[in-house]
Amino acid sequence: MSLTRRSLLAATATATALAVPAIGRAAGAAIRIGEINSYTAVPAFTLPYRNGWQLAVAEINAAGGVLGRPIEVISRDDAGKPADAIRLGGELLNEQKVDLLAGGFLSNVGLALSDFARQNRILYVAGEPLADALVWEKGNRFCFRLRPSTYMQAAMLVPEAAKLGVKRWATVAPNYEYGTSSVRWFRQLLAAAQPGVEFVAEQWPALGKIDAGATAAALAEAKPDAIFNVTFGGDLTSFVRQGNTRGLFEKRSVVSVLTGEPEYLDPLGEEAPEGWIVTGYPVTSDTAPDNARFVAAYKGKFNELPKMGSVVGYTLIHAIAAGITKAGDTATDAMIDRGFPGTSFPSPFGAAMWRALDHQSTLGTFVGRTALRDGRGTMVDWHYVSGADALPPDAQVRTMRPA
Repeated sequence: MSLTRRSLLAATATATALAVPAIGRAAGAAIRIGEINSYTAVPAFTLPYRNGWQLAVAEINAAGGVLGRPIEVISRDDAGKPADAIRLGGELLNEQKVDLLAGGFLSNVGLALSDFARQNRILYVAGEPLADALVWEKGNRFCFRLRPSTYMQAAMLVPEAAKLGVKRWATVAPNYEYGTSSVRWFRQLLAAAQPGVEFVAEQWPALGKIDAGATAAALAEAKPDAIFNVTFGGDLTSFVRQGNTRGLFEKRSVVSVLTGEPEYLDPLGEEAPEGWIVTGYPVTSDTAPDNARFVAAYKGKFNELPKMGSVVGYTLIHAIAAGITKAGDTATDAMIDRGFPGTSFPSPFGAAMWRALDHQSTLGTFVGRTALRDGRGTMVDWHYVSGADALPPDAQVRTMRPA
């Protein structure tokens, strides 16, 4: 897909019109969700994500809305910049009079929006930002987070990594909150699961600016037995290509966060690595009823298969709707105090819930291995890991989260 910044901006500008395609039985004043995301900065994820939330809005409104009111999403593009996200949050709150904020992709943007929500006493429901600080070290009562965090993703991968039985590890991750947090937790959790492991090299490329050849060469020089990879998007594509060219992955195990997600695996085509241990989404292989219904509905509306972003966008709206329904109100305190905590919500991966303890949801993800099928990458030997099974003990969470 060839997309210019101008076409993406135009698409984002019309998102509100697309957000309410079939109000159906819903009536009364709309529940307004101010949604902010990095549409022009990370289109591979955020465009399927937008399709996902549009599908959810259409379904909810056709079924009567929430509290008898339609949902309306007013969407804005932060271009991957925290300062833009804060400015747009102010516009949505003060001019558009939204009832809550939602969205976010990059962890630094999510943290900025969380702090904005705290200062302005408005609910912010983060969809994609994975930094643990969002709900732990920098957590606040105004922020809830949907996706499994960096700790959770590492905890899902470590059991498989420990089974490899190798000793010397190297890491490569983007040099910002998401990357540093992922590496920190993987190192800590693997050392606990397999005493005696060594980390012999680290590479910290700038996000979106990886020198993949130099990175691959530096990792090879350290002669690790295995590599923990946290790159994604264009950085991942470049890293895989240079690693393949230089033989970096030959006779080495690779454990990789997010690489099994279609938005990152599909662009690799025939260059997709085989045998990597990854988190991701086996779109059509997961034939469980909830996912099968979602895939059919998504394909029927958009004439394409969903991606992980689609799941996040779709689930985000349903999870918000569940919290508002339980609260019986869109007042911020009502949603935070009695609406979201402990409330279950549907997802293509089955039911999940909002934890009262730290405002983290229990939505999980899949762990498996990469393989080539018909010239494209896919996930095989996968299993689903609930987010509830990948969290630290409650006592540990309480030590990390501000009172």
